[in-house]
Amino acid sequence: MSYSTADSFPTVTLDDVRGAQKMLAGVARVTAMEGSRHLSGLVGAPVHFKCENLQRTGSFKLRGAYVRIAGLLPEERAAGVVAASAGNHAQGVALASSLLGVRSTLFMPTGAPLPKVAATRHYGAEVRLHGTVVDETLAAAQEYAAETGAVFIHPFDHPDIIAGQGTVGLEILEQCPEVRTIVVGIGGGGLAAGIAIAVKSLRPDVRIVGVQAAGAAAYPPSLAAGRPVSIDNPATMADGIKVGRPGDVPFRIVGDLVDEVRTVSEDNLSSALLLCLERAKLVVEPAGASPVAALLSTPEEFEGPVVGVLSGGNVDPLLMQRILRHGMAAGGRYLQVRLRLTDRPGALATLLGVLSVVDANVLDVSHVRTDPRLGLTEAEVELHLETKGPEHCAEVEQALREAGYTVID
Repeated sequence: MSYSTADSFPTVTLDDVRGAQKMLAGVARVTAMEGSRHLSGLVGAPVHFKCENLQRTGSFKLRGAYVRIAGLLPEERAAGVVAASAGNHAQGVALASSLLGVRSTLFMPTGAPLPKVAATRHYGAEVRLHGTVVDETLAAAQEYAAETGAVFIHPFDHPDIIAGQGTVGLEILEQCPEVRTIVVGIGGGGLAAGIAIAVKSLRPDVRIVGVQAAGAAAYPPSLAAGRPVSIDNPATMADGIKVGRPGDVPFRIVGDLVDEVRTVSEDNLSSALLLCLERAKLVVEPAGASPVAALLSTPEEFEGPVVGVLSGGNVDPLLMQRILRHGMAAGGRYLQVRLRLTDRPGALATLLGVLSVVDANVLDVSHVRTDPRLGLTEAEVELHLETKGPEHCAEVEQALREAGYTVID
């Protein structure tokens, strides 16, 4: 079965996806399917993770990049390829190019995480840092393509890319034939479109739910308008799905075949990442954890068995540290509090004694004695505490007030 998007757009078919699967044999891993007892309990039905975070290069992007570059004509390969990316697409293009013997140049933002820059170079690409936002980086890559004749490899808006990503859907049906719902993160839409073509062609009864970060959700207004709509200043910790405008080709497929696109908050994303790390023992980046965020926020709305696609695991360690702390705060397991006390010997020890009684673990203490806001005998203390949940947070704050401390924040 084939799905034609429009006369002006190429057709992507199930046969294309099956052809991509044959092409990727021995190149991309058939990634594991892991069960989640915690989410299964919440949903009331089996929940599985499709672990593309364990794919080569750390994300599904290798699939589409390899199919796209492998399909180039000999003269196009000779000219080399160029792409723009903050991380995952760059690594996918770099490795695919190396495997196929094609020269690659990758433009990345100047603020791209150093581990991603290093990994892209390790896979054999020439990396050029340009621009502070992806739009500037993209413009530089397209200018380079026009000047040199290198083929620009788009991260999502090409039928070969979509066919390659669609192999994830074929694997899901092979590994979990009883699946009723597939949940997948959406940025530009290449992965969701590819999965939708593969799955709906073979199992039209399977519900496909796309997930976007609320601060970078271009698909809901685009679907409402019936055409791709740009949003201004997309903002989210989930860089992998921070796309300001849907791709033309995937948009039409998503509109036809994806049953629903919903959004999740930054709190949802950080809580999901924390769950993947603690419960599933899987390192997943915020974009990759977006399906888990959707399942956590409204588990009763998903019919099982459910497969959530963990689309990537390339997360900067410094960002991971901030996200985990954010996730702990969202779950009531991290408390930051400022209070005032009388500045005298032993005052801080007394305060810590109060916290010890209520079993709050002190992670960090900041002590300020000189400030125009403070009285002559006052000091201000900021505490970072590890707690056991929202009820414990309230217990800690109540204990501080009962001990006579003025809690400012």
